[in-house]
Amino acid sequence: MPNTVEAFLTPSEEQEIVAAIRVAEKQTSGEIRVHIENTSKGDIEARALEVFSSLKMYNTDQRNGVLIYVAVDDRNFAIYGDQGINDVVKDTFWDDTIHSIQAQFKKGHFKQGLIDGILKAGEQLKAYFPWDDTDKNELSDSISKG
Repeated sequence: MPNTVEAFLTPSEEQEIVAAIRVAEKQTSGEIRVHIENTSKGDIEARALEVFSSLKMYNTDQRNGVLIYVAVDDRNFAIYGDQGINDVVKDTFWDDTIHSIQAQFKKGHFKQGLIDGILKAGEQLKAYFPWDDTDKNELSDSISKG
């Protein structure tokens, strides 16, 4: 059976996603990462939290890391934001980002769904965590895989 994680995005699509992360992070001090794996093996929200922790995404000054987690075989994804974000935003904060991703995923446009979601997350985070010239990139922009 082919590895669905490796087949999910081409190397050039991955580079476009990393570029979108860099664009989004120029608007906000928030840190955005994407993680892709075959299956969440159960509750996707719980698995997203596990991955968030294993990637040490809580290691940001403002606790403003965001993980877009994709379980390819499950045909599902989740967005997990750190405590600094959740302390200041409404429960519906990620709805627009989720809808942006879902709209493209339903069409089979996985790269575009992730790019749209990343850019939307950066735009939304800007209001609460604006970028300034002292901001440093605290987390890797690369896509992690499980």
